[in-house]
Amino acid sequence: MTGRVLRIELTRSVAPWPGIVVLGGSLAIFCLYDGLWWRGTAGWTAQWTSMALWTRSLLTFLWPLAVGTGAVYGLREPRSRMAELLTTVPRPAWRRAALPAGAMALALASGFGLLVLVGGAQVALGRTTYTPLDWLPISLVAALALVAGAVFGMGVARALPSVLTPPGLVLFFLMLTALLQQNSDETLPSSIAPNRLAQLLPVTAEPREMLLTLSGSVHLGQTLWLLGLLATGFALLSAVTRRARLLAVIPVLAGAALAMLVLPAAARDTYVVDKAAAALVCDGPVCVTQANRSRLPELARRGKEALRVLHEVLGDKAPNAVREDTRLRAIADKREPSGDVLLVDFDDRLLADATGEKLTRALIAQGLAPSCYGNDDREGGGRGNVPVQSVAVSWALHDSRLQPLAERGSDPYLRTVWTDADVAWQRLTALSPAEQRSRIAELHTVGLSCAADDQLAVLAGKATR
Repeated sequence: MTGRVLRIELTRSVAPWPGIVVLGGSLAIFCLYDGLWWRGTAGWTAQWTSMALWTRSLLTFLWPLAVGTGAVYGLREPRSRMAELLTTVPRPAWRRAALPAGAMALALASGFGLLVLVGGAQVALGRTTYTPLDWLPISLVAALALVAGAVFGMGVARALPSVLTPPGLVLFFLMLTALLQQNSDETLPSSIAPNRLAQLLPVTAEPREMLLTLSGSVHLGQTLWLLGLLATGFALLSAVTRRARLLAVIPVLAGAALAMLVLPAAARDTYVVDKAAAALVCDGPVCVTQANRSRLPELARRGKEALRVLHEVLGDKAPNAVREDTRLRAIADKREPSGDVLLVDFDDRLLADATGEKLTRALIAQGLAPSCYGNDDREGGGRGNVPVQSVAVSWALHDSRLQPLAERGSDPYLRTVWTDADVAWQRLTALSPAEQRSRIAELHTVGLSCAADDQLAVLAGKATR
């Protein structure tokens, strides 16, 4: 009997539409727009944890939408003027409320689950070989947030049967999301609100570092809070007296209180490094993280060749190893290059998709003229260093003419830098071999000091600051 009624709810009511909107709207955003979620090592199809965090970041608009659609669904009985009639049915109120709430919950959980399934299939078919299970709580809490929000919206609409209730709830939850939303520009994602309060929002920041994941205390605290929200929504949905409606707020208050005791007070305890993913896997002097283990064979082959060339050029000052850079930093922060280790960032435009000879040249360039600023899809601070690196690697590989590591582009700033690089190349190659080697050694020293403005001046033979 219950199964038949639930099937009727799913086939003859609007209950399935929120799930369809969650799935269709999310896939439309991911697939129709060429956004940051497609790029870098933290892309939504690059790693399992990144996929879970990207899909959960969509709760920015999915969560208020779930609350609003739940409220619309909760107005069904008052709008049809059947509330008094249904109260005369000799059946517990909670049982009448369970079927529509169950239909809504099933639709939303299925829609979000299919979204995760689409992303997971692409991750599984991609290049990563790192398959943790730590991403599962991230997605499960997101599904719980959608279900709890929808049931809460249904309960509030039943308690306040007004056409203004759904838009009012959507507006309130949108404002709440905007107030507590975290951003990922800093070293660790953070919010302007106190950390514990911000963690009551199930929306995560857009992932920027693939090694970061949510701590277990965050999962537990948010689960307690969302279960309280779900219980309050269901209690409001099944309440038939004013006293029952007043008592219905107890679960959400208790859930919030327990969550505040469990949730971490500092951002450093909220987003933590996945130690298993960050563990280094090495092939001789070349090391990458476990998460990027699939890149090791190609990088090891090309990295050893790059180290050989660097030793020929720099001698004892050359790096002795190649290692993936795992240090966390904020947007526009300096990288702090090392003279002993050639640090590799797979988000760098020169290294992201480089293979074969192109990868070798990029590694030599980074070793000769280290870039202290990121040159990826979020940052462009290192783009001005590419012409300098092109001159250095072209000289080290004895090219007859300057070979650009990247397209020169039409940006006025880059055109000026490339023009200066052409002049520096002509002046460098006109010197004696000993002078050329001295200039490259000085360029390496200046690069390690992060004096980016002086690198072209060094190649051109001008006085540096």
